[in-house]
Amino acid sequence: MSSERHIFIEDIRPVVDCGRYPAKRVAGETCVVEATIFRDGADIIRAELRWQRDGDAPILTTPMHLVNRGLDAWQGEFKVTASGDFSFSIEAWTDVYATWVRELDRKVSAGRQDLSSEMAEGLTLIEPLLARANKAERAVLAEAKAALQPGSDPRMALAVVSRQDVEQAAAKLQSREDAVVSESYPLFVERKRALFGSWYEMFPRSMTNSTARSGTFEDAEKHLEYVRDLGFDVIYLPPIHPIGRTARKGKNNSLVAGSEDPGSPWAIGNENGGHDAVDPSLGTVEDFRHFVKAANDMGIEIALDFAIQCSPDHPWVKEHPEWFYHRPDGTIKYAENPPKKYEDIYPINFDSPAKESLWQALKGLLVHWIECGVTIFRVDNPHTKPFVFWEWVIREIHQDYPDIVFLAEAFSRPPIMKALAKIGFTQSYSYFTWRNNKHELIEYLTELTQGEIANYYRPNFFANTPDILTEYLQRGGPPAFRIRFLLAATLGSTYGIYSGFEFFENVATAPGKEEYLNSEKYEIKVRDWTQPGMKDLIALVNQIRCENPALQELRNISFFPAENDQILFFAKMTSDRSNILLIAVNLDPFQTQDANVRVPLDQIGLPWGSRFNVRDLLSGAVYNWGEYNYVRLDPARLPAHILRIEGH
Repeated sequence: MSSERHIFIEDIRPVVDCGRYPAKRVAGETCVVEATIFRDGADIIRAELRWQRDGDAPILTTPMHLVNRGLDAWQGEFKVTASGDFSFSIEAWTDVYATWVRELDRKVSAGRQDLSSEMAEGLTLIEPLLARANKAERAVLAEAKAALQPGSDPRMALAVVSRQDVEQAAAKLQSREDAVVSESYPLFVERKRALFGSWYEMFPRSMTNSTARSGTFEDAEKHLEYVRDLGFDVIYLPPIHPIGRTARKGKNNSLVAGSEDPGSPWAIGNENGGHDAVDPSLGTVEDFRHFVKAANDMGIEIALDFAIQCSPDHPWVKEHPEWFYHRPDGTIKYAENPPKKYEDIYPINFDSPAKESLWQALKGLLVHWIECGVTIFRVDNPHTKPFVFWEWVIREIHQDYPDIVFLAEAFSRPPIMKALAKIGFTQSYSYFTWRNNKHELIEYLTELTQGEIANYYRPNFFANTPDILTEYLQRGGPPAFRIRFLLAATLGSTYGIYSGFEFFENVATAPGKEEYLNSEKYEIKVRDWTQPGMKDLIALVNQIRCENPALQELRNISFFPAENDQILFFAKMTSDRSNILLIAVNLDPFQTQDANVRVPLDQIGLPWGSRFNVRDLLSGAVYNWGEYNYVRLDPARLPAHILRIEGH
């Protein structure tokens, strides 16, 4: 009979779509593998986790442990220390020696007198192991062999053969005649930035003191200290390329542009070049390289927008008309989303007969900007392009540049957003932006961090974007900005804000609209960067994030009871519980809220009745807490506690 009829390995996790796509982790993380493992009959089984980095790396192993006997649930883990493609599998087999020891124990306990046959059976199991044992293992197995000689006391023999060192030696050395090995499943490991980062979005052209003059990369370079002092480690730039002139949009997205209107950066391309060029008003490609290096020297990475669309003036329109959609009369189609028309943008035809050259050209653009120092791409509307293209191009890029991060800007239906994450996008925009009440936040964060989606989908919690000024921010004023910032920075491991957020900019074009009035997408915006706003709070929280590893993880959140629907109370802790944060946030931007909150002591590794000190990392205050506690949060002052358990 085949061994598969005896031992079964099922429900392996983390596995994405039966192994069609890899689960994701970052270097330094521990990958916990779970499975249901059992066999027919009552024999004892063993299991081990096997993993390797794809290629010529050796297979490494670690024992798995039975964590729930009633459900035959097993668990093992391994730590990945480098990025790249990995694979893992599980091997399970019958532990004949442990099964024999258990039966001997039962018979001794039952008072059986003649156990000579059982003792002889033990000898037949131990003797083959001696030939494969090292010096230390031979010593302990020799003791077991001596204890089983004819005439030996079964009770005394049992005490020896059941010793942990003997059983461990036997488990290691015995043959695995009925071993079953599961399928191998992929795991993609990325660098830490894939999981943890604080993003700041800014328009280089607005780094100026006058709307009459575009800011340059040199001006933006002078602004780097500002961003660094706020504690951000990623600066995201909208498209920096030449902007089309045909059908250029004016202020507030008007259809007629004035002579001084700079246009939308997403209408890419004019006589000065296309996606591989920079707008002359910003400087040159060399100026951009200098800006990137200056940012890197400050510990800041540059994320660049990758928007695959062209203005009618883009060089590709003349050089490669075959890459676009055409009407029956031969003219090129512009983008439409009825009733809206986008005469300033031509969409790309990814399925044209010339798609091979198009795809290679698009890959070449990514390589061009990577060689200019870009390490992150925020991809504009990837869900409107073929998924097969993204799967191909991301795989191609990662073969030569494995540390490149891709963020999917796709506010779409859940299956589409999930599919983009599966096919290779490192991070994704999320619905967090519109989740405001306690029930919504708990439900959504539980799905993102505890469900199967957590194995491949990493959300980036942007609190606002140039396209999204939520009603909550419009109505709630400065307290709403503080609340949404604190939620974004503590619930998720990666979050972002769009510049102006720190100054509570919240004027929309009209009630019920999420578009900013006088949007920076269509004009140069001059700001007073010296005004206070909430800069001090942002800098403090970003420092807290860097100093507390619990805030650098995603799947480590636990929601705790708070007797008020306006108070969200949760914990974030490292797996070894060396860093435990208790976080309470008032979700009401208009009124002070209070609540009794409960800390389930067993969940944070403390015995019943414990008292402990917590330090509020926002205010510096120290409190003595236990299982039941009281919080009172004023949104006009400080709408949250970030409490770190001290001396734990």
